[in-house]
Amino acid sequence: MAKEISLATVKEHNKSDDLWIVIENKVYDVTKFRSEHPGGEDTLDYVAGRDGTKEFIEVGHSLEAREILKKFYIGDLAAADIKKKSPVRCAHVGLALGAIILGFALIYVIKRGGGPKQ
Repeated sequence: MAKEISLATVKEHNKSDDLWIVIENKVYDVTKFRSEHPGGEDTLDYVAGRDGTKEFIEVGHSLEAREILKKFYIGDLAAADIKKKSPVRCAHVGLALGAIILGFALIYVIKRGGGPKQ
């Protein structure tokens, strides 16, 4: 069973020589990876001692990056500290999916000759 680590404990590890982060409710000690991080040391310093899931996802890390991250896994975020998905995040996903569907619909209409007439 994975070790549970509280967010309060993670917050104590917020220095460049002692750097923990939370990604998708998993805790990682990335202290030794800091100098190797392709995005630069400052990127990790910015999320040190806190949940960096949003930033991690926004960058769009590769599968290779996710594999590297596994090496630094030290435990799971304590259940009491796991937040439910916010309605705002869900709304953003809904808007993104809506935009994708609309884009495909537009491509379909244009390919069928239903686009603007010249």
